[in-house]
Amino acid sequence: MIDDRVAIVTGAARGIGAATARELSQAGYQVVAVDACLGDESHQLPGVNYPLGTEADLREIERYGNGKIHSSVCDVRDAEALALIVQSAVERFGRLDVAVAAAAVISGGKPMWNTPNEEFATLIDIDLLGVWNLAQACIPSMISSSEPQSCRFIAIASAAGSHGLLHLAGYSAVKHGVIGLIKGIAADLQGSGVSACAISPGSTRTAMLDASAQIYNLDSAEEFVSSNLLNRLLEPSDIAQAIKFCCSQAGSALNGSVLDLSGGFRT
Repeated sequence: MIDDRVAIVTGAARGIGAATARELSQAGYQVVAVDACLGDESHQLPGVNYPLGTEADLREIERYGNGKIHSSVCDVRDAEALALIVQSAVERFGRLDVAVAAAAVISGGKPMWNTPNEEFATLIDIDLLGVWNLAQACIPSMISSSEPQSCRFIAIASAAGSHGLLHLAGYSAVKHGVIGLIKGIAADLQGSGVSACAISPGSTRTAMLDASAQIYNLDSAEEFVSSNLLNRLLEPSDIAQAIKFCCSQAGSALNGSVLDLSGGFRT
């Protein structure tokens, strides 16, 4: 067990973010769980046609942590608010070891040339700029820590970050961008001791996958089982356990890398 390490996880109300907060808290981390908690207000986001996590979801994650998960409502598009949360965490716990950028939305369903610019802008602002904002807020504290070699910045990309998927050009573009950003961050971190990597999940049992099923007019997300060689959907816990490994001492070797957790992606 690790009793003094501290992590911040965005997109923590549901899905992979929630599973990561739970996994790290079980490993002994103090976890700052961040989510915008837009819930049914997701209709304010152009192209996002499914409900997002709620404050009730985030509180449930906090209760699960038995005092090791500390919830905070914040939109990753708000760089100043995010920086204040990071500052508060460092002041409270005296350190920040891990940051996991899991906040994201999906939209699509049309060819790229028929996709409104405002829908693409939403994807950029949350899925890509949200990662940028978290990195800018967290990495300086990691570099200046007493143990920078134990610090990790981890971003959730997607199998869409390595493949072009039908009617998901915008989503694919921003996830390619996340991978490029992580590679650039890793280059900038050279000599600091801090490492950065990306995780690229395939079809994982989340609300986002349910939304993907709607985009493709499928009866349920279970139809995505054919998208990998395991012939099953991945679980958020599968991804969270891999993230925990990335946070370990051995995980530093993944610096600048993209960990493919697709189960053997196939189209």
